[in-house]
Amino acid sequence: MRKLILLALLICLYMISAYSSNKMYLIIGSYSDGSTPGISVYDFDMDRGEFSFVNDIKNVQNPSYLAISSDEKLIYSVNENDEGAVSVFSFEKGSGALHFINSQLTKGAHPCYIAVDKGRNFIVTANYTGGSVSYFPLNAEGHIRPLQQLWDMNELMRGNNNEAVSHIHTTVFSPCGKYLFVTDLGLNKIYRFNVETDNSLTFDEENVKNLPPGSGPRHLAFHPNGNFLYCINEHAGAVAVFSYRNGVLTLVQTIDTYINPDVRRKGSADIHLTPDGRFLYASNRLQDDGIAIFSVCPERGTLTKEGYQKTGIHPRNFIISPNGKFLLCANRNSNNIQIFEINQRTGLLCNTGKEIQLSQPVCLKWIGR
Repeated sequence: MRKLILLALLICLYMISAYSSNKMYLIIGSYSDGSTPGISVYDFDMDRGEFSFVNDIKNVQNPSYLAISSDEKLIYSVNENDEGAVSVFSFEKGSGALHFINSQLTKGAHPCYIAVDKGRNFIVTANYTGGSVSYFPLNAEGHIRPLQQLWDMNELMRGNNNEAVSHIHTTVFSPCGKYLFVTDLGLNKIYRFNVETDNSLTFDEENVKNLPPGSGPRHLAFHPNGNFLYCINEHAGAVAVFSYRNGVLTLVQTIDTYINPDVRRKGSADIHLTPDGRFLYASNRLQDDGIAIFSVCPERGTLTKEGYQKTGIHPRNFIISPNGKFLLCANRNSNNIQIFEINQRTGLLCNTGKEIQLSQPVCLKWIGR
């Protein structure tokens, strides 16, 4: 009898563990003046695509992009406004509660992207209107110290193009963590910064990747195998595919993201791959709003068009569940987050009809349960 009871308990524990492992926290950043939720927390079931509200926090201005610390205890946020700031919140996994810790000025207007290194030593922001990159060291608790380094790309790139203005849009670490890649939508460049042993950053002027005029490089995504880097070009409505080796990028392909490549108002936004690296998705706004679907050649990293999924209005950001089963799309102007199921064979998307209704959602992140 005791053995049967023990066996039953073990089965129950296993079932609880298995069920819990399929649950994630969905963290949502939204445009907000402080009167509506800025950061929201939802439970998300990765098997069934179902969700439930957990918590939110107001009184935070325009947390339009978020970064999660490697231990998932802290959430870093930009405050995308004229002055420009970054904030950090503690996150309680048990309750899903958020608590404001501190904030610092970026000294660059409209920060739109933030990244935290794996060792939780520093954060970096891309300041869009400021045309600059801001570096903040963190203390042992992960709190943000005052700005330590600022790179004004208009000054550094002076003489390259006197008419264009820098608009920094993304700061993404390489898989090894030795490099930070930064997109300049205004000057059509991808910069490389080196992460030094003391966790400072140095700008590598010898490794600036120039893209064709009118490209507008916006977001970056590394392939899970670390051999390829994909750049979504906002103005060109295209994906640039690079091979990647030891910090060096080599262009191998450029492919359109729109159904009609002659569309006049292009505004590509975000780019992500499935966890197995078989499919890549890219979102488009302004006209023919939707998500372009590509299969990925495993040897060369090149893309083949597979389909196109219409979405709500202005799909600025989207995210793929860690198990690769669902794609969640944040539509800023439709005030909703659509849940699509991914066909595991073709990569095509099926609208589940399930939606999270939320004011101006623009950033989606995961935290484990």
